[in-house]
Amino acid sequence: MKILSVESIPINPRLAARNADQKVRFAGIDTQTIFRVKTDNGITGYGDCRGHAPLPPSTVASLVDHSPFDFIGADLPTGVVGALYDVMGKHLEVPAYKLMGQKLRDRVPVAAWTRPASPEDLAKEVQRAAAEGYRIFKMHTCEHHDVMAQNRAVEEVAPPGFRMHYDFNHNRPPAAVNRIIHALEPSPVVGFIEDPIFWQDLEGWRLLRQKTSFPLLMHVPQLGGGPELLGGVADLYMVGETGIARSLRLGFACALANVSTVIQMTGGTLCKAMALHLGAVLPNISHSINLDDQYDEDVTGGRIEVAEGSSPVPEKPGLGVEVNEAILARLASAPATVLPRHLGVLYLPGGRKIYAPSIPSVSRLTGFVEGNLPGLRSEVWTDDASPQFSSTFERVQREGAFME
Repeated sequence: MKILSVESIPINPRLAARNADQKVRFAGIDTQTIFRVKTDNGITGYGDCRGHAPLPPSTVASLVDHSPFDFIGADLPTGVVGALYDVMGKHLEVPAYKLMGQKLRDRVPVAAWTRPASPEDLAKEVQRAAAEGYRIFKMHTCEHHDVMAQNRAVEEVAPPGFRMHYDFNHNRPPAAVNRIIHALEPSPVVGFIEDPIFWQDLEGWRLLRQKTSFPLLMHVPQLGGGPELLGGVADLYMVGETGIARSLRLGFACALANVSTVIQMTGGTLCKAMALHLGAVLPNISHSINLDDQYDEDVTGGRIEVAEGSSPVPEKPGLGVEVNEAILARLASAPATVLPRHLGVLYLPGGRKIYAPSIPSVSRLTGFVEGNLPGLRSEVWTDDASPQFSSTFERVQREGAFME
């Protein structure tokens, strides 16, 4: 069996209807790339990833006329590797996980996801996720919303045992984040803190880990994982986004060090299926984060079931999910989202407002590091055809962000 062709197909799937009026907030996740690999024995494999990610001609040339099995363990884009595993599994008539290691579990815990949200929107999303069967929810904190207010909103609606996975964005020194984490400690809904401080501050990570009961998750070990594991800086490490081969290596190394891993692979149902196969074989898996809950349409025609906080590992050959070529063609020809004319409005705790061209950068506009200006809130002001919007929009275009 040899590879005849490798295609990257950009698509524009429709976002979930619940977010139809928040195009600015969800800008950037409404695009995906489907990778299609065809072989000389008639097998076609598919993978996907978030965003439009065309393959360089050199990558395509390195794959064509070779066996897919030549690329087990190769450092290739995750979506391409997904398509290769789909081909190999279909050829052998086995699920993809059998090409990765010993199966350890039949289901993998999964997390819902959303973009940074106001307390009110976050509460709605948590209720939505719980109703869909999720028990873990990931969200990035941000400069333009108060994380304490967000967490209070979650506490009011989350069912017992529901846990938030907050990503703190690795953008602060300990002086700007330690008190925030301490204030969150009593909360029953906080389950994980990702990237609380700068990645390179390994000693800061180690000390914070000693002081907090929260499991600390490092997104991508910048030194490769070895120094971080030896230094005992985190309770969990993220795999998935750095490629399948590297994820397998780091996942097994973490297990030997008695720490856990979190899978993050963002895309549609194909991407989630690949993540579940990875989760089937890696020891000490905490949960998997995917974006399939953000779309109302998918090239497979559906989503993988979520129940009681987990999803089943597909058992059919390859990735175990089938692509509908008619849907793929339709989504490939669908227009990209056009953002409406808008402004960002930041409400400061003292009563003043800042108007900005889009979602505001609080640290730049106020000087306060993320999380260190309690009581702020923000909104996107979409063109409502009012004279006030027009005059404010024109002023921002002339002067840039301004306070009033």
